[in-house]
Amino acid sequence: MNIEQDAVLLRIFLGESDRWERRPLYEAIVLKARETHLAGATVLRGPMGYGQSSRLHTAKLERLSEDLPFIVEIVDSREKIEGFLPVVDAMMAESGSSGLVTWEGVKVLRYGKR
Repeated sequence: MNIEQDAVLLRIFLGESDRWERRPLYEAIVLKARETHLAGATVLRGPMGYGQSSRLHTAKLERLSEDLPFIVEIVDSREKIEGFLPVVDAMMAESGSSGLVTWEGVKVLRYGKR
């Protein structure tokens, strides 16, 4: 798989409890990205965070949260990410997620075998 040196990092902020078709939304997005042959995706779990509601989500034992923050990061060319955005939007809308989606330009320095 080859991607351009200039690429896009798509970042999707979700809650652990967000679901799409009975599976975690973060998992569904990564599987859809793989099915679409995007270059790579990673899920990061946050121990603490808040979003639009300003409600604090934390993994601290005294305030155990059922909805910790998750971030899905996907990297590929601008064109492929632009093509994937409607898929993410539809999945988030259908799940009722109020998550945040961002993107930024990145420079890919190394990807896979040379």
